[in-house]
Amino acid sequence: MTDTDSQSAVTTPAPQASATTAKRAYHRWAKNDTLEDYSLRYAPKSFRRWSPYVVATTALGGIAYLADFAIGGSIAISYGFSSAAVAIAIAAFIIFATGIPIAYYSAKYSIDMDLLTRGAGFGYLGSTLTSIIYASFTFIFFALEGSIMAQAFQLGLHIPLAVSYLIASLLVIPLVVYGMTALSKMQVWTQPIWLILMVAPFVAIAIQDPGRFSAFTHFGGNSPTGAGFSFLSAGAGAGVALSLIAQIGEQVDYLRFMPDKTPANAKRWWASVLSAGPGWVVLGALKQLGGAFLAFYVADKVGLTKADQPIQQYLAGLKTFAAPVALGLATFFVILSQIKINTTNAYSGSLSWSNFFSRLLHWHPGRVVWIFLNVGISLALMEGGVFGFLNNVLGFYSNVAIAWIGAVTADLVINKPLKLSPSYIEFKRAHLYNFNPVGFGSMLIASVVSIAAYYNAFGAYAKAFSPLIALGIGIVLSPVLAYATKGRYYIARADEMAEPLVGVDGRLSAVTLTCTVCADDFERPDMAACPFHSGAICSLCCSLEKSCHDACKKTGPVDLGIPVAQAAAQA
Repeated sequence: MTDTDSQSAVTTPAPQASATTAKRAYHRWAKNDTLEDYSLRYAPKSFRRWSPYVVATTALGGIAYLADFAIGGSIAISYGFSSAAVAIAIAAFIIFATGIPIAYYSAKYSIDMDLLTRGAGFGYLGSTLTSIIYASFTFIFFALEGSIMAQAFQLGLHIPLAVSYLIASLLVIPLVVYGMTALSKMQVWTQPIWLILMVAPFVAIAIQDPGRFSAFTHFGGNSPTGAGFSFLSAGAGAGVALSLIAQIGEQVDYLRFMPDKTPANAKRWWASVLSAGPGWVVLGALKQLGGAFLAFYVADKVGLTKADQPIQQYLAGLKTFAAPVALGLATFFVILSQIKINTTNAYSGSLSWSNFFSRLLHWHPGRVVWIFLNVGISLALMEGGVFGFLNNVLGFYSNVAIAWIGAVTADLVINKPLKLSPSYIEFKRAHLYNFNPVGFGSMLIASVVSIAAYYNAFGAYAKAFSPLIALGIGIVLSPVLAYATKGRYYIARADEMAEPLVGVDGRLSAVTLTCTVCADDFERPDMAACPFHSGAICSLCCSLEKSCHDACKKTGPVDLGIPVAQAAAQA
């Protein structure tokens, strides 16, 4: 194709509205790549300079959280050993299975959970609801993890609980401000110490008192059925554990920085994606079982009321071999663990709030601003005693979270192979409908039905298994709605902007285009043709534009004056 042919192929009528010539200037926080971490964009090839190992280690560092121990202990105390073990296994299987496609598509297209959701059946504005769901996950778990850290401050350092909550909240902010650059170093350096301290009590108990492990299988806690198995108890316990299904969002917030998969790194790429993506739940489930065991182990020492507190669990465990320094070690371990996870909670929350407000208010002061919002909400929850309502909070939340993840998973593993949805992920406003009934509708219906079931509208068994009802409806409705709508609500207009040079396996090279609005350079996957501004526009400037009224979706693509041959030459 000649340059003239290429230009004429993308020419359209002049738009009805026109933009001003003033360039958009972002706040210095939003322009700083180290602080911003491409929070609302495709993560460019030039920024993804880490190896698969470093990305995976950073992602897995975030699962150092001790809420797993609290959740496992709480389930075992409430429902007994047998029901708790089955509940944890059910939840782990579902989380692993749904996490595989999400981790793969995020790493392949270098986009976070929100951008992935947009293109996986929810639409540009439809995913604002999931941004709130995801942000809720981050501040709920920040509050739970912060409460656990505060318990360590209170027991080990004798700091009042209310003050401990404040310290636990403020402690993580400096690390989170600097994003992946700081977090990758912190997680890699602290991982060996954390692993050693995590397994030490179990090894010591196995050596000194191995009979406690067999006795654990007879632990009944407060369950009316004792240690025996109950379908109702297993369902209720699985519902609590399934609240962690949104953790895959935090994993892919890091996996988007994976380097492109090539023949040379394919094995390491896949190993990193699977281990740091869905693989987090393998360690998570083991930690829940460990928490259940430690709750049993300390129950006769501190009582069932405190047995699910990780600081109490590890204090008793460490006393088996290091009694003189057990309190100091337990306090250090809890604080280290909670810093590792709450940096991730605060980081992912800042990404989610950035996505939410940039779409609703067309305003983006920078990711750093939303760190303080997320931490502030979490602090309020801590001061309100959220840890005391652990099972109720997580049981309710899991119904909504699993409906969202189920709808996204169905789009990736059912709709795309059946060609009911596009084979690729489109995340830019310029090419998406505001709402796609496929994913958005599936999630809403699944959430409403499962929440009604959770509040006993359909009987005891439906209440116990309400998260599984949400998952089933979300997965089934997605392809049904995609077929019924013939997939017409995925793409509002085709991307016909002239393409730069194509790299290995069809992946775009790192050639950049200049945004007409902010005059900064971005890689091609982040750019779209804009008839309102008569040029190429980056995805963030497109999101923040208030005056265009989606003119591009009415007039079609425009001539950018960047023919294929010229773009290739620029590469």
